[in-house]
Amino acid sequence: MNATPSYENMSLEEFKKLPYVIQLYGKDGPIFENLIKDIPYIKLGKVVRGGYAVAYLDSSRITDLIAAIGTAAFEHFPEILSLLGRPSLEAANIMRVQQQPYLDLRGHGTLIGIIDTGIDYTKDAFLHEDGTSKVRYIWDQTIDGNSPDDFLYGSEFTNEEINLALQSETPFDIVPSTDTVGHGTFLASVAASKQSSDYIGAAPDADLLVVKLRRANKFFNNFFCIPESQENAYSAADVMLAMEYMIDKANSLGMPLAICLGLGSNMSGHDGFSTLGEYISVISQMAGICVCTAAGNESNTGHHTSGVVPETGSNYDIKIRVPENSSSFMVQIFTNSPDRMSVSLKSPLGEIIPRSVAKSGAITETNLVLERAKISVRYFFPIGAAGSQIIIIRFFHPTPGIWEVTLHGDIIVKGRFDSWLPITGLVSPGIQFLTPDPYTTVAVPGTSTGGITSGAYNDSDNSLYISSSWGPTRSAKIKPDLVAPGVNVSGIYPIGSGTMTGTSVAAAITSGACALMLQWGIVEQNDVSLNTNRIKSFLIRGCRREPNVQYPSYRWGYGKLDLLNTFMQFRGML
Repeated sequence: MNATPSYENMSLEEFKKLPYVIQLYGKDGPIFENLIKDIPYIKLGKVVRGGYAVAYLDSSRITDLIAAIGTAAFEHFPEILSLLGRPSLEAANIMRVQQQPYLDLRGHGTLIGIIDTGIDYTKDAFLHEDGTSKVRYIWDQTIDGNSPDDFLYGSEFTNEEINLALQSETPFDIVPSTDTVGHGTFLASVAASKQSSDYIGAAPDADLLVVKLRRANKFFNNFFCIPESQENAYSAADVMLAMEYMIDKANSLGMPLAICLGLGSNMSGHDGFSTLGEYISVISQMAGICVCTAAGNESNTGHHTSGVVPETGSNYDIKIRVPENSSSFMVQIFTNSPDRMSVSLKSPLGEIIPRSVAKSGAITETNLVLERAKISVRYFFPIGAAGSQIIIIRFFHPTPGIWEVTLHGDIIVKGRFDSWLPITGLVSPGIQFLTPDPYTTVAVPGTSTGGITSGAYNDSDNSLYISSSWGPTRSAKIKPDLVAPGVNVSGIYPIGSGTMTGTSVAAAITSGACALMLQWGIVEQNDVSLNTNRIKSFLIRGCRREPNVQYPSYRWGYGKLDLLNTFMQFRGML
């Protein structure tokens, strides 16, 4: 049996070498620091813009942490995000902006940040005409050895090192960062590839900053019941640090930055109040920074349902279909303050899991008698700025068939609830609600009030992409902000050219469009105060709107991205 570590005299670097150290984050660094200062098994890491903080916890002490600080412990858990997707520039009128002789915008002097699965930096699409790399920096979080200053993990590779690697017959011996999934490489090509006979990026003269995300810690994968086979599960804390890293690099280079986030999660209240969402809102106010997020591909997946418990003492049944051979999974139910609800369950074979008392932080675990399944129910409240209640139900080794979750109205004033299954990729295929609701399916962090959130449409027939997530947010904000081409978009994978469909592609196109705006505003000094919020305002003014659609729309946002029309709107406005 291992002895309990002596935490008090450990440096943060030594502490991080312990087994099973996990990241937490706090919404306010000083308050967070005060909250944990007397807890030896937590160490404060980097404090980032807006006063947010990332700290590290010995996961073997998670029960002690919950006992020490209660509901606040769950609020500091980062969400787990996954990838959002698998002649579009003409449709968005980006190529006409590139070719317009007076504007002549191709992204020169700007950066596009790709936070994803990495990049194949050896592709010609990412080389300047002289053969040098467009990639200024890569922070590969999966390779330890030469971490960036203050970030404590991963390895950083500079433009000089990448150029040296490109001169070698074995480049990956010098810069070993790769993209085995291809998602990040594809998004980078859509946003910023150099022109070839087959394709051109939205901002072909922009340079690139790339962060390859590491897989989320095993503790969180287990806590959120993410299938072990799912490699593309990433911690929101790592995403936040990646954004902070990119802003630091952009500042040191003196270049404006458009960040592309083709990732999303259902592990939040979808109200804009997640830590990552609020952090994005903070940096969206910074001049020279633009954050573009994907709406998600969840409208038709059956992963969201909603309803109303009409009064205190009444019930509402939620039914979930579970196919054969499904992995363990989780359901989250959010209610609004001051409502309080509790749950009971019935298995497909009719076994009843009794109603458990809704006490914040309390956990009830039940092993079924005639089935292999085990059920865990946990309540947390109040959560976040809205004071919501969250009910977390985990299904281990679930029996196939129809599971029934009964919501009991303990205290009902409003009665509205929303429930989400994990986002596609983080739950076994076919697990879905029997009465799904396609509204309020925009993924986190696309629900942030700060970023520019892109849905996807098919530019070949002008139809909305069938899976593009619908708004509004749970706090009734309009999302997505706009839609961009996202069906069968051409680009580059590590294995060669191909196509991809999804809102992550739409976000990449929007990121490239934003880089062109940053060139116009910051580099050419037409609007040196340009930031995410101002760019969003300009883009939605220029959107194309159909006469038979009422705007703003929960599906189309404010319309289709039209960058040329955005510049046309500047006449007489600036």
